[in-house]
Amino acid sequence: MCNENEARMTNFIQEIIENDIASGRVKEIHTRFPPEPNGYLHIGHAKAICIDFLMAKQNGGICNLRFDDTNPSKEDTEYVDAIMEDIRWLGFDWDDRMFYASNYFDKCYAFAVKLIKDGKAYVEDLSAEEVRAYRGTLTEPGKDSPYRNRSIAENLDLFEKMKDGQFADGQKILRAKIDMASPNFNLRDPAIYRILRANHHRTGDKWCIYPMYDYAHPIGDALEDISHSLCTLEFEDHRPLYDWVLEAIGFENPPHQYEFARLNLTYTLTSKRKLLELVENGVVSGWDDPRMPTLSGLRRLGYTPTAIIDFVKMIGVSKAYSVVDLALLEHCLRDELNKTAKRHMVVLEPLKVVIDNYPDGQEEIFDVNISPLEDKPVNIKRPFSKVIYIEKSDFMENPAHKYFRLKPQGEVRLINAYFITCQEIIKDETGEVIEVHCTYDPQTRGGSTPPDGRKVKGTIHWVSAQHAVDVDVRLYENLFTTPDPNAASEGGDYMDNLNPNSLTHIIAKAEPALLDMQAGENCQFVRMGYFCLDAKDSTVEKPIFNRTVTLKDTWKKINEG
Repeated sequence: MCNENEARMTNFIQEIIENDIASGRVKEIHTRFPPEPNGYLHIGHAKAICIDFLMAKQNGGICNLRFDDTNPSKEDTEYVDAIMEDIRWLGFDWDDRMFYASNYFDKCYAFAVKLIKDGKAYVEDLSAEEVRAYRGTLTEPGKDSPYRNRSIAENLDLFEKMKDGQFADGQKILRAKIDMASPNFNLRDPAIYRILRANHHRTGDKWCIYPMYDYAHPIGDALEDISHSLCTLEFEDHRPLYDWVLEAIGFENPPHQYEFARLNLTYTLTSKRKLLELVENGVVSGWDDPRMPTLSGLRRLGYTPTAIIDFVKMIGVSKAYSVVDLALLEHCLRDELNKTAKRHMVVLEPLKVVIDNYPDGQEEIFDVNISPLEDKPVNIKRPFSKVIYIEKSDFMENPAHKYFRLKPQGEVRLINAYFITCQEIIKDETGEVIEVHCTYDPQTRGGSTPPDGRKVKGTIHWVSAQHAVDVDVRLYENLFTTPDPNAASEGGDYMDNLNPNSLTHIIAKAEPALLDMQAGENCQFVRMGYFCLDAKDSTVEKPIFNRTVTLKDTWKKINEG
């Protein structure tokens, strides 16, 4: 996990904070992360989490966790629990500063009454369609509602009746009285309360009216003494309303809102609505499916907090819209796993190899270090016997030019074992090679160079057939086939871009030491990629490994080029 120095970020927000401290506007930096408990956190939220928590930490401040639970029809305690788990997994903590927007429902209501008394809010009778019609267009100002100039007494009476449940859902709303001619639609008398009969996960049936996000959010920030309210760029046009609410209520030293560009990633959807559709339609197994961009899905796939935080630091913080290549996120993960993941021998597509001159019944044990860390070796016992498995792709009967793996009369090095030479192949009735017979050179034990000094260019991995264990392997690819999943053909939608090969199940042959791994642990299948022991579905009897990422680093090659 990043320490404070490693995690330091330099960007326009940091400059704002430094200027605010220098000018005396603030004395303590206080941020907050305000997720809605209506879904699981995804990779986009990881950027916001890092910004909120790290900006506070590196400036000696604190960060709150506040759930924006103002829409009970879509919220659930399952999401609350998952969000807390994900934030802690990333390595951040809010100490005792966990809040809910629902903590402030009583105060939100009292402030709304104040706005009515001050002539800054009114109860609206127009239907939703009529409200939209009165709102105007981008080129035409809106029109005042016929109910805009109700008396304060009538508005207070109607708002209390709304609270007491005397009107149907949607029959009335409370609107802020601002400016129907404003070029900013968010200031054209926005709704700040609506009637909604839904059981709230914390307040139950106490309320049948709920504050709108744009009203409750600045109030929560002010009540928690937030100094810098950091959010994504889509809220930039909402900032004037944020400021209006705080000024109209009369908060002293109100917080300021600042916006940064959200994270857009190729081959990735981050719309909670669409992610929920994938779950509900059975396209994926759940929010934590390893193909999902959720933090729980990435964790199960084998991503690490360090890789994700390094990725966020690498892409930086700006106000400019951009789309980040998924290959960069994968590069950050490879960079870490290359330094930390143990190396194991696993054959994904087994081809049987018989070493004819190896003594029948004999077996050897090679002591092998599987740790990439020179100062922290991890030794295992790797068995070897007469019959082994190699990858089908490591043998070619009619090899292409510069093919250096096993071929007829060709010699290769078995990692940590011996040199072997192909002498004979056996095919089935379809002509497919099902068995290869070889000879080995006893003088090359451990893969060492033979006394005659000859060298081979090909080195391949293997597993002893006598000792091999079967493991279930899930080979994951991108869930979508196009960099922009939302780009659909005419009349279609993002579902048209689903990758039918996003998940492939195979049974692989593994060396027995692989079974010593812990759930959620990463390792490298030598030459095959990085894999993670699934923490949800694996059992002792049936270990399941998820392919986290392949060894090929596209981003690194492009960058170096």
